[in-house]
Amino acid sequence: MVDVLIIGAGPSGSMSAALLASKGYEVLVLEKQRFPRFSIGESLLASTAGMLSEAGMLDAVMSCGFQFKNGATFVRDDDYSEFNFADKSSEGFPYTFQVERAQFDQVLADEAARRGATVRYEVEITAVDASGERPVVTAKAGDEITTYRPRFVLDASGFGRTLPRLLDLDRPSDFPARAALFVHVKDNIVSGVFDRQKIRIGVHPTKADVWSWLIPFSNGNASLGVVASREHHAKFSGTNEERLWQLIAEEPGLHELLEKAQTVRAVGELAGYAAKVSRLHGPGFALLGNAAEFLDPVFSSGVTIALKSARLAAELLDKQFRGEAVDWEAGFAEPLNYGVETFRSFVDGWYNGDLQDVIFFEHKEPVIRRMICSVLAGYAWDQKNPYTGPQSARRLRALANTVRAARS
Repeated sequence: MVDVLIIGAGPSGSMSAALLASKGYEVLVLEKQRFPRFSIGESLLASTAGMLSEAGMLDAVMSCGFQFKNGATFVRDDDYSEFNFADKSSEGFPYTFQVERAQFDQVLADEAARRGATVRYEVEITAVDASGERPVVTAKAGDEITTYRPRFVLDASGFGRTLPRLLDLDRPSDFPARAALFVHVKDNIVSGVFDRQKIRIGVHPTKADVWSWLIPFSNGNASLGVVASREHHAKFSGTNEERLWQLIAEEPGLHELLEKAQTVRAVGELAGYAAKVSRLHGPGFALLGNAAEFLDPVFSSGVTIALKSARLAAELLDKQFRGEAVDWEAGFAEPLNYGVETFRSFVDGWYNGDLQDVIFFEHKEPVIRRMICSVLAGYAWDQKNPYTGPQSARRLRALANTVRAARS
């Protein structure tokens, strides 16, 4: 009998599977795709290293030789701002990794299997009924259709958003529709010109809502992408690759950095990716990571939120299965949303200019700089930091106004 059926073998699915299987529960992970498979979301935050360590999965990740990451750089014309995660105010790991997700996700799924979870690939969930005493899940693998009645279902399907689709939980996002063009390149950047231990976030010289990412990998390749409104993307014609390089040409510093770059995979496009749901849990189910809500790629929060949701859900399920009274709203949704609201405030602040003004301010107060650095490092649940939680937007706006006054 399956205790927990997990939809998806990405980071949240694999971590929750590993944590629950380690406690002796019968865990079944059903993944629609065949691993390894490509995915974006490659620049991890420092807080993820701590979560992987607590789950006993960090050694497996470190053995892969992924690119070490210790911070982030922000570039806008001649403005340059660097954040080192070691300078954060929160306790926890000061480093993380930049990963090719095909290998990273496979390693985590293999770890879940090593802990005792059953992981099956190329299985599609076609129906879910959560109205009874136990959820009923219908799955299709080739021509074979199987019905499962687990004690609980965790949706870790990411952008597939299985339960939101099947249970009508999807709701319109508050964020404007944006799109990303992205690719992997052999970057051929001269040694010493670019700090490969940091992600580079570049801002368009005249359009603050257009930005690029450059994420170096340990093998000399890099992930490259440009995010803009759909209207801005529509100004460029040609193939996806031609459009991407036209967008990069609008940012002279990035264009110069990549003058010898060569693409090593086809350019992809992701449009209208922001998503939200009416609720994060219900009778017999909970939503993890991107299956619940995706904000924006600018602060690489996706994997961080995924792992945090997996930890919270696994801890609560263990208590529930042991007969303890649990409150999924107080024990899962509310604590998860504390960090999500932090990232939401920073994403809003990025696009409305508040955060960019703070980041590029030349005379940052050291204590506040460390607090901002903590959020950029993924410590969005640190309640000692005034720039986290429901008040983060108001405080970030006040800080931006102070910065603007100092400049005038």
